[in-house]
Amino acid sequence: MTTSHFPAAIPRPTTRRRATTNFCQLPATTTTASFLSQSKHIRQIKNLAPHKITDQKATNLKWAVRLRSVAQEESPTKPKTFDAQKMVDFLYEDLPHLFDDRGIDRTAYDERVKFRDPITKHDSISGYLFNIAMLRKLFTPDFQLHWVKQTGAYEITTRWTMVMKFVLIPWKPELVFTGTSVMGINPETNKFNSHVDYWDSIKNNDYFSVEGLVDVAKQLRYYKTPDLETPKYQILKRTANYEVRKYDPFIVVETNGDKLSGSSGFNSVAGYIFGKNSAAEKIKMTTPVFTQTFDPEVSKVSIQIVLPSEKELNSLPAPNEAEIGLRKVEGGIAAVSKFSGKPSDEIALEKEKYLRSNLVNDGLKAKEGCLLARYNDPGRTRSFIMRNEVHIWLEEFSLEC
Repeated sequence: MTTSHFPAAIPRPTTRRRATTNFCQLPATTTTASFLSQSKHIRQIKNLAPHKITDQKATNLKWAVRLRSVAQEESPTKPKTFDAQKMVDFLYEDLPHLFDDRGIDRTAYDERVKFRDPITKHDSISGYLFNIAMLRKLFTPDFQLHWVKQTGAYEITTRWTMVMKFVLIPWKPELVFTGTSVMGINPETNKFNSHVDYWDSIKNNDYFSVEGLVDVAKQLRYYKTPDLETPKYQILKRTANYEVRKYDPFIVVETNGDKLSGSSGFNSVAGYIFGKNSAAEKIKMTTPVFTQTFDPEVSKVSIQIVLPSEKELNSLPAPNEAEIGLRKVEGGIAAVSKFSGKPSDEIALEKEKYLRSNLVNDGLKAKEGCLLARYNDPGRTRSFIMRNEVHIWLEEFSLEC
């Protein structure tokens, strides 16, 4: 049973009603008598002791203070702070389940949560979860969380990469988005009440962004990538003009080439994996084929084939030819620009120059030289669907900003 803080009967101030007599409608004698009567009543009021009125005001003030005190006790207090580290730790644990069968914990969000990205808008937790379910149905999303940190009084920011393969299109294009999510916290509930995404690849991130829609459309084009193993990498950032990738170490068999877009030396390194080695061992083919230059003048070129990731450098058979070498590439951070067509030296070097210019504009320090990655057999692939890439290794890179 609820116990009230109020007494059974609260005394209320006496209400004085004002007479509303229409003097115009009364006879003169009645009007005069009434006026004299009211004048007498006014004189009586003036003669009342002042302390009686003061006592009544004091009583009313006392009850007003008591009522206000009771109301303050019954009203819920708003939390002035929240446990930021607890919320950060929660997101580190919860967000990796964004697109798996478990999903995110919906109880951590207000019912009226605001979700925005450049091309999507929802204003409830139901709409937010519907958007996640739709992406799972249309794509095969791979969500990678890089960091989570508090960036405001009631604000937490996350940085992420999302790679999605569009399964409904026959060539299954791979769409890549990187960026940050700014998540607002409701101080009354200590739950998330907003989630706004910002993509690295566009400038206008406000909903609805035509630039964002164009960015999606551009990624739907067809690049033919053979179903072969490639060096393992993680996309850290995708801008409008290039990707930043973190490569795991990998092993290459290499020899000298003649030019960046040339094929001189390819038969020798291909011969090694086809069995021309000390153990006559055949090794699985991979992609891409790299040609690497180590200086701006392209005075020295190496042509390379990447070996399967399960191979160890000290267990590989020796090459039969002295000009062929085995080398472990330690991996690292590379900026990569993708393009199609048959790459001549002029095209490859122009792409390298443009990429390097973008890196300078973005404040990134690039190493000398570059790699041209060619994924396709030029004799069996139409030029407009070829996948080529220019790679430039970076001195350093940070996702903290």
